[in-house]
Amino acid sequence: MFGALVIDKAAEWTSHDVVAKMRGIARTKRIGHLGTLDPMATGVLPLLLGNATRLARFYTAERKVYEGVIRFGFSTNTYDAEGEPTSDPQAFTVDEAALTDVIAQRFLGEIEQIPPAVSAKKIGGVPAYKLARQNKDVVLTAVSVRVEEFRVLSSEGDSAAVRVVCSAGTYVRSLAHDLGQVLGVGAHLSQLRSRFGLFHLAAGDHAGGSAGASPTRRRWPPA
Repeated sequence: MFGALVIDKAAEWTSHDVVAKMRGIARTKRIGHLGTLDPMATGVLPLLLGNATRLARFYTAERKVYEGVIRFGFSTNTYDAEGEPTSDPQAFTVDEAALTDVIAQRFLGEIEQIPPAVSAKKIGGVPAYKLARQNKDVVLTAVSVRVEEFRVLSSEGDSAAVRVVCSAGTYVRSLAHDLGQVLGVGAHLSQLRSRFGLFHLAAGDHAGGSAGASPTRRRWPPA
Protein backbone atom coordinates (compact mmCIF):
# COMPACT_ATOMS: atom_id res chain seq x y z
CA MET A 1 0.00 0.00 0.00
CA PHE A 2 1.22 3.49 -0.83
CA GLY A 3 -0.24 6.97 -1.15
CA ALA A 4 -1.42 9.86 1.00
CA LEU A 5 -4.11 9.81 3.65
CA VAL A 6 -5.51 12.93 5.29
CA ILE A 7 -6.45 12.32 8.91
CA ASP A 8 -8.77 14.54 10.94
CA LYS A 9 -6.90 14.09 14.21
CA ALA A 10 -8.95 14.12 17.39
CA ALA A 11 -7.86 15.81 20.60
CA GLU A 12 -5.69 13.86 23.06
CA TRP A 13 -4.14 11.70 20.34
CA THR A 14 -0.49 12.37 19.54
CA SER A 15 0.76 12.31 15.96
CA HIS A 16 2.72 9.18 16.91
CA ASP A 17 -0.51 7.53 18.14
CA VAL A 18 -2.12 8.10 14.75
CA VAL A 19 0.89 6.70 12.87
CA ALA A 20 1.04 3.65 15.14
CA LYS A 21 -2.67 2.96 14.62
CA MET A 22 -2.38 3.27 10.84
CA ARG A 23 0.65 0.98 10.76
CA GLY A 24 -1.55 -1.74 12.22
CA ILE A 25 -4.39 -1.08 9.80
CA ALA A 26 -2.20 -0.81 6.69
CA ARG A 27 0.19 -3.56 7.87
CA THR A 28 3.25 -1.56 6.99
CA LYS A 29 5.91 0.24 8.99
CA ARG A 30 6.58 2.70 6.18
CA ILE A 31 4.30 5.51 7.33
CA GLY A 32 5.26 9.05 8.18
CA HIS A 33 3.37 12.22 9.03
CA LEU A 34 3.95 15.69 7.59
CA GLY A 35 4.42 17.74 10.73
CA THR A 36 3.71 17.05 14.38
CA LEU A 37 0.44 18.19 15.95
CA ASP A 38 0.15 18.75 19.69
CA PRO A 39 -2.16 16.30 21.50
CA MET A 40 -4.59 19.15 22.20
CA ALA A 41 -4.82 20.12 18.52
CA THR A 42 -7.36 18.72 16.09
CA GLY A 43 -7.49 18.82 12.32
CA VAL A 44 -5.36 17.93 9.33
CA LEU A 45 -2.56 15.42 9.82
CA PRO A 46 -1.38 14.13 6.39
CA LEU A 47 0.18 10.67 6.34
CA LEU A 48 2.37 9.23 3.58
CA LEU A 49 2.36 5.45 3.15
CA GLY A 50 4.88 3.10 1.54
CA ASN A 51 6.99 4.52 -1.26
CA ALA A 52 5.09 7.81 -0.98
CA THR A 53 7.16 8.62 2.13
CA ARG A 54 9.90 9.65 -0.31
CA LEU A 55 7.77 12.66 -1.20
CA ALA A 56 7.86 14.11 2.32
CA ARG A 57 10.72 16.49 1.51
CA PHE A 58 8.57 18.23 -1.10
CA TYR A 59 6.03 19.27 1.53
CA THR A 60 8.34 20.57 4.26
CA ALA A 61 7.98 24.14 3.00
CA GLU A 62 4.17 24.04 2.87
CA ARG A 63 2.55 26.84 4.80
CA LYS A 64 0.24 25.94 7.67
CA VAL A 65 -3.18 27.33 8.47
CA TYR A 66 -4.66 27.25 11.95
CA GLU A 67 -7.78 28.44 13.69
CA GLY A 68 -7.67 28.58 17.45
CA VAL A 69 -8.65 30.36 20.63
CA ILE A 70 -6.27 32.38 22.80
CA ARG A 71 -7.24 32.90 26.42
CA PHE A 72 -5.75 35.93 28.16
CA GLY A 73 -5.19 36.46 31.86
CA PHE A 74 -2.49 33.92 32.73
CA SER A 75 0.31 31.97 31.07
CA THR A 76 1.14 28.26 31.41
CA ASN A 77 4.36 26.24 31.25
CA THR A 78 3.25 24.48 28.05
CA TYR A 79 1.81 27.66 26.49
CA ASP A 80 -1.56 25.89 26.19
CA ALA A 81 -4.52 24.83 28.33
CA GLU A 82 -2.90 21.51 29.27
CA GLY A 83 -0.10 23.14 31.26
CA GLU A 84 0.28 24.48 34.77
CA PRO A 85 -0.24 28.23 35.37
CA THR A 86 2.98 30.22 35.54
CA SER A 87 1.47 33.60 36.39
CA ASP A 88 -1.23 34.90 38.70
CA PRO A 89 -4.64 35.28 37.04
CA GLN A 90 -5.55 38.78 35.93
CA ALA A 91 -8.92 40.09 34.85
CA PHE A 92 -8.84 40.89 31.14
CA THR A 93 -11.42 41.68 28.49
CA VAL A 94 -10.37 41.48 24.86
CA ASP A 95 -10.44 44.73 22.88
CA GLU A 96 -10.40 43.46 19.30
CA ALA A 97 -9.17 46.72 17.77
CA ALA A 98 -6.30 47.08 20.25
CA LEU A 99 -5.38 43.42 19.90
CA THR A 100 -5.31 43.72 16.11
CA ASP A 101 -2.98 46.71 16.36
CA VAL A 102 -0.52 44.84 18.60
CA ILE A 103 -0.53 41.84 16.28
CA ALA A 104 0.13 44.05 13.24
CA GLN A 105 3.05 45.76 14.95
CA ARG A 106 4.76 42.74 16.51
CA PHE A 107 3.61 39.45 15.03
CA LEU A 108 3.36 39.69 11.24
CA GLY A 109 6.02 38.99 8.60
CA GLU A 110 9.41 37.53 9.47
CA ILE A 111 9.71 37.25 13.24
CA GLU A 112 12.01 35.54 15.73
CA GLN A 113 10.26 32.95 17.85
CA ILE A 114 11.42 30.76 20.74
CA PRO A 115 9.70 27.34 20.66
CA PRO A 116 7.89 26.17 23.82
CA ALA A 117 9.97 24.24 26.33
CA VAL A 118 7.40 21.45 26.07
CA SER A 119 7.90 20.71 22.37
CA ALA A 120 9.53 18.22 20.03
CA LYS A 121 12.51 20.50 19.41
CA LYS A 122 15.69 18.60 20.23
CA ILE A 123 18.50 19.60 22.57
CA GLY A 124 21.56 17.39 22.20
CA GLY A 125 19.41 14.85 20.39
CA VAL A 126 16.79 14.74 23.16
CA PRO A 127 13.29 16.20 22.64
CA ALA A 128 12.82 19.28 24.79
CA TYR A 129 9.59 17.97 26.30
CA LYS A 130 11.42 14.98 27.80
CA LEU A 131 13.89 17.28 29.54
CA ALA A 132 11.07 19.53 30.74
CA ARG A 133 9.23 16.56 32.24
CA GLN A 134 12.41 15.67 34.14
CA ASN A 135 12.46 19.22 35.54
CA LYS A 136 15.70 19.93 33.71
CA ASP A 137 16.54 23.34 32.32
CA VAL A 138 15.39 23.74 28.73
CA VAL A 139 17.11 26.49 26.76
CA LEU A 140 15.95 26.83 23.17
CA THR A 141 17.25 29.39 20.72
CA ALA A 142 15.01 31.66 18.69
CA VAL A 143 14.22 30.63 15.13
CA SER A 144 13.04 32.73 12.22
CA VAL A 145 9.47 32.04 11.11
CA ARG A 146 7.05 33.83 8.82
CA VAL A 147 3.52 34.78 9.82
CA GLU A 148 1.51 35.71 6.74
CA GLU A 149 -1.78 36.21 8.54
CA PHE A 150 -2.69 36.55 12.22
CA ARG A 151 -6.28 37.73 12.37
CA VAL A 152 -8.78 38.12 15.20
CA LEU A 153 -12.01 36.44 14.10
CA SER A 154 -14.11 37.15 17.18
CA SER A 155 -13.84 37.61 20.92
CA GLU A 156 -15.78 36.91 24.07
CA GLY A 157 -14.66 38.01 27.52
CA ASP A 158 -11.01 37.03 28.05
CA SER A 159 -10.74 34.92 24.87
CA ALA A 160 -10.16 35.64 21.18
CA ALA A 161 -10.70 33.32 18.23
CA VAL A 162 -7.89 33.75 15.70
CA ARG A 163 -6.76 32.53 12.30
CA VAL A 164 -3.04 32.11 11.59
CA VAL A 165 -1.33 31.41 8.26
CA CYS A 166 2.36 30.74 8.78
CA SER A 167 5.46 28.92 7.65
CA ALA A 168 6.19 25.36 8.71
CA GLY A 169 7.89 25.25 12.09
CA THR A 170 5.84 28.07 13.58
CA TYR A 171 4.36 27.40 17.02
CA VAL A 172 0.95 28.99 17.49
CA ARG A 173 1.37 28.26 21.20
CA SER A 174 4.38 30.59 21.21
CA LEU A 175 2.42 33.26 19.35
CA ALA A 176 -0.26 33.10 22.05
CA HIS A 177 2.28 33.14 24.88
CA ASP A 178 4.34 35.97 23.41
CA LEU A 179 1.23 38.04 22.71
CA GLY A 180 0.27 37.72 26.37
CA GLN A 181 3.77 38.80 27.41
CA VAL A 182 3.58 41.91 25.23
CA LEU A 183 0.19 42.81 26.72
CA GLY A 184 1.47 42.15 30.23
CA VAL A 185 -1.41 39.87 31.22
CA GLY A 186 -0.21 36.41 30.22
CA ALA A 187 -1.97 34.20 27.69
CA HIS A 188 -2.14 30.64 26.44
CA LEU A 189 -3.71 28.67 23.62
CA SER A 190 -6.96 27.02 24.69
CA GLN A 191 -8.02 25.48 21.35
CA LEU A 192 -6.33 24.75 18.01
CA ARG A 193 -7.45 23.28 14.70
CA SER A 194 -5.03 22.68 11.85
CA ARG A 195 -5.09 22.85 8.07
CA PHE A 196 -2.09 21.99 5.88
CA GLY A 197 -1.30 23.50 2.50
CA LEU A 198 -2.73 21.36 -0.29
CA PHE A 199 -4.25 18.89 2.16
CA HIS A 200 -7.64 19.76 3.60
CA LEU A 201 -10.69 18.09 5.07
CA ALA A 202 -13.35 19.61 2.84
CA ALA A 203 -13.75 21.92 -0.14
CA GLY A 204 -12.52 25.40 0.73
CA ASP A 205 -10.87 24.22 3.96
CA HIS A 206 -7.24 24.67 2.85
CA ALA A 207 -4.99 27.71 3.00
CA GLY A 208 -6.07 29.20 -0.28
CA GLY A 209 -9.76 28.78 0.49
CA SER A 210 -10.65 27.71 -3.07
CA ALA A 211 -13.11 24.95 -3.76
CA GLY A 212 -11.99 21.49 -4.77
CA ALA A 213 -12.73 17.81 -4.35
CA SER A 214 -12.60 16.55 -0.79
CA PRO A 215 -9.87 13.97 -0.10
CA THR A 216 -10.26 10.77 1.88
CA ARG A 217 -11.12 11.70 5.45
CA ARG A 218 -10.73 9.70 8.63
CA ARG A 219 -11.00 10.77 12.22
CA TRP A 220 -9.02 9.25 15.10
CA PRO A 221 -10.32 7.89 17.30
CA PRO A 222 -13.23 6.74 15.12
CA ALA A 223 -16.62 7.98 16.29
